[in-house]
Amino acid sequence: MNSLFTPLSWDDTGYILTGIWNTITISVVAIVVGTLLGMVIGFARAESNRAVNVLFGGVLDVLRSVPLIIQLVLFSTFVGAIGYPLDPFVAGSIVLSLYTMAFMSEVFRGGFESVSQSMQTAARSLGMTYWQTIYHIRFPIGLRAVLPSWLGVALSVIKDSALVSVIGYMELLRTSEQLIGRTQQPLTILIGVGIFYFIISYPLSHYGRSLERKMAI
Repeated sequence: MNSLFTPLSWDDTGYILTGIWNTITISVVAIVVGTLLGMVIGFARAESNRAVNVLFGGVLDVLRSVPLIIQLVLFSTFVGAIGYPLDPFVAGSIVLSLYTMAFMSEVFRGGFESVSQSMQTAARSLGMTYWQTIYHIRFPIGLRAVLPSWLGVALSVIKDSALVSVIGYMELLRTSEQLIGRTQQPLTILIGVGIFYFIISYPLSHYGRSLERKMAI
């Protein structure tokens, strides 16, 4: 009688690598798109009046406060219900990018607001235009200040990408769950998954701590 379960083998390598590649892909998309949108919105909030801040702030608070897994399920269900079902990668990328944007916008707003008004006034007194001051003063100084925090958000996004599995995206966690169901070797598989996340996350985390120490000097 054949067993219902089969052990791990080298034939599973391709399947695991597909999950790893999918995890990296959706994480990179979310970080890049979320960073660009967060930078724009963060700058707009740093420059805008109270009414604009309240408007943006309300939307961003919702995105930051509602658990990511709920946002994924609701968005995927909604677009399917109105007749426009999306591929899990597309749906997951949209939600994860907006979720990333909500946190990145606060990071960038803090960075832009950290540039003192006296420094900006000095730049204008030297004959710089508004946009030259933005380009040569606020952006370089502000972006340097946000880099450690940006790395922290990016690390969180890489780990949060595992939640996209709830809408059917075949990232590392979902492929691991399927392998566990087939092989009944959860300890071996989950240790491997943990090692992968460690290999990705630790260098970034270490680099972020080094930056913070250098900036504190």
